[in-house]
Amino acid sequence: MTSTPPYTGRAVRLVALSLALPLAAGGLAIGANTPAYAAASVAKTVAHDGSLWDRTAYRGGVQVVPGPDEDQGTLDGSVFVDTDRDSVQDPNERGVAGVTVSNGRDVTTTDKDGHYELPAYDNMTAFVTQPRGYQVPVDEDNVAQFHYTHLPEGSPTLKYGGIAPTGQLPDQVNFPVVKSALTQSAAQGCVIGADPQTYNVKEVGYAQNGAFDDLAEREDYAGCGALFVGDIVGDDLSLFPRTRELTSLLNGPARFLPGNHDLDFDTPNRAHSFDTFRAKLGPTYFSYDVGNAHIVALSSIDYPINPPPSRSYGYSLDATQLEWLRRDIAAVPKNKVIVVGSHSPLLEYWYSPSHRTKQLDEIYEILEGREVVAVSGHTHMSENLRKGDFVAGWADVLDPAEGLPFTHLTVGAMSGHWYAGRVLEDGYPTAIMRDGTPPGVLTLDIRGRKVTERYAVRGTDGSDQMALGLNTPRYRTWFEANRRNVGKAPVFADPTVVNRDELGSTWLTTNFWMGSTGSSVEVSLDGRPAVEAERTQPMKGEPIRSGAEWSDPAANQETLPHGGGLVDHLMHLWRLPLTADLAAGEHVATVTATDVHGRRHTEELRFTVR
Repeated sequence: MTSTPPYTGRAVRLVALSLALPLAAGGLAIGANTPAYAAASVAKTVAHDGSLWDRTAYRGGVQVVPGPDEDQGTLDGSVFVDTDRDSVQDPNERGVAGVTVSNGRDVTTTDKDGHYELPAYDNMTAFVTQPRGYQVPVDEDNVAQFHYTHLPEGSPTLKYGGIAPTGQLPDQVNFPVVKSALTQSAAQGCVIGADPQTYNVKEVGYAQNGAFDDLAEREDYAGCGALFVGDIVGDDLSLFPRTRELTSLLNGPARFLPGNHDLDFDTPNRAHSFDTFRAKLGPTYFSYDVGNAHIVALSSIDYPINPPPSRSYGYSLDATQLEWLRRDIAAVPKNKVIVVGSHSPLLEYWYSPSHRTKQLDEIYEILEGREVVAVSGHTHMSENLRKGDFVAGWADVLDPAEGLPFTHLTVGAMSGHWYAGRVLEDGYPTAIMRDGTPPGVLTLDIRGRKVTERYAVRGTDGSDQMALGLNTPRYRTWFEANRRNVGKAPVFADPTVVNRDELGSTWLTTNFWMGSTGSSVEVSLDGRPAVEAERTQPMKGEPIRSGAEWSDPAANQETLPHGGGLVDHLMHLWRLPLTADLAAGEHVATVTATDVHGRRHTEELRFTVR
C-alpha cells in the first residue's frame, strides 16, 4: 500500500449517512434535528436485515415474578431455557444446572433444576454469568439483559434520575437463556470499544458516522458481542439513551462498563455514584462466558474521594467487588482464558507513575497461573504491553526482573482525542490521539486459549496499521516552536522533503499503532535489502523517552495545525536514520511492520532529497 496522508479517512464509508438522513423528518428523531444527529436518531431503521445476528438474536428480558417474597433476606429464582422465547418460565421449560449467579458479592451455582438462592441486601444488583453455549436476551438496542437491581427506596435525589424505587424483593427473579451455537464456538471475536464519550448531540452523530457505522457492517463478533469499557458519555448523563441507541446498529450483544465521565457527580455518597448508569445501561461489574473465554468486566473508578461536589476520582475496586472477583475467578475452570475489562488500565505506559489500579497486587494474585489478557480505555491512546515489559515508572509495583505478568491492552478511544481536529467528508473528525493513533475499536480474536488482538481505525477495513513520516531537524524546530499551540500552529511545509544538509540527522519514522515487544519494522530504501528499524521505547526498564526526537512527525503535522493530541512520547514508534550519502531526487521507502503474532503490513513513503 502506498502511504497517503494517514489521517484523512482513506477507505470508502461502509454505511452511508444518506441512508438515514431522509428518514429523520419522519418523526423518529428523539433529539435536536441536526444533520449530525439525524442518523443516530434513526439507527434502528438502517440495521442489518438478514445478518446472522438478525436471524438468531434472542429478544427479551429478565423475568421478575411479582411478590413480595416471604423471605426478604433471600433472593431466589432459576436460570432456564426459554424455549418459546417469551421471557417467562413455563412448566415445561427446564432449568440449567451449574450456572453462576451472583448478588455482586456472593457467588453461587444453580442446582440440577436450575434453581439458585443468594443473600439479599439493599442496593444490590444480581446477575447471571452467561454460560457457554447459551445467550442471554437482548433488548431492541441489542443491550444484554442479565441482571436485576434491588433498591427498595430508589436513589437519593439526583440530577439525572438514578434508579426508581424497586420496592420489596419480588417472589422470584428468573434469568432466561436460549441455546446458542454462536457462544458455543471456540472461535470468538470480541469487540472492545473505549470512550465513545459523547458530550453533546453532535458528537452522538460523530460516534455513529465513525465506529458504530463500521461495526454495523461487520458480522465477526455476533457471539461475544461488544464490551464498551466506560466513558459512554461525557458528564451529561441525559445522553445515555441517545448513545445507547447506537448499539441497535450492532451485529451482536452490547454490554457496558462505567467510566469517570459516567458518574452522578451530585451523589451524596459512593454507594450511589453510578445509579443513573445502572438504571440506563446495566450493572457496573459482571462476567460472562463465550467459547473458551471468561470475560470479567470490572468497575475501576472510585468516586468521590472528597465530598461532593468535588469531581476527584481514583482507580480502585471496593472491598465488595474485590471479594466478588475472587469468588468469580475461583469458579472458572483453569483451562479457560480470562479477559479482564475495566475503564482505567490496571497498569499502563503513558502515565506510568500515576495511572494504576490501587489493588494491583491483589488482582494479580487472584489471576496468578491463569491465561489472562487485560483490556481498558480511559487514556485515549493505544498501548500493547506484553508479558515481561517493564519501564522505570513501574518500579514500585513490579519486579524489574519479571515485568508485566500478562498482556495489558489500552484500547484507542472511539472518540479519539475527544472528537477534535478536522471534520472529514465522511462525517467524523480526525481526532488523532496523543500516541498518534486514530480513533477506532479493538477486536480480540479468541481461538481456544490463544488471543490475538487487532485494531481497526474508524472508516477503514482494518488494513491501516501504521503512519510513516520524516523526523528532520526542520520538523523538530517547528515542533518545539508550536508544541504549546496545538490546533493553531502553521501548517508544516513540505513534510516529505529532506534538505541535503539534514540527511545525517533525519529519521524515517513508523508509528505502528499495535506494535509491541516482539514486533519488528524493516525498511527497504529504493529496492535495496531491508534494514531493521529501532524501537524508540524498548520496554526493558528504561525511563519514558519524551520530546521532539521521540515524537511522531506524521501525527503532529496533522494535530498541531488542526487539533488533536500532542504526540511526543509513545511505546510503538520505530525509526531508521537516513544515510548522509542519499542522492538528490525522489526516493521510495518500503516499510514492513510485523506484529507479535507474525502478521505483516507493508506501506510505502515517497520522499525527496533536495
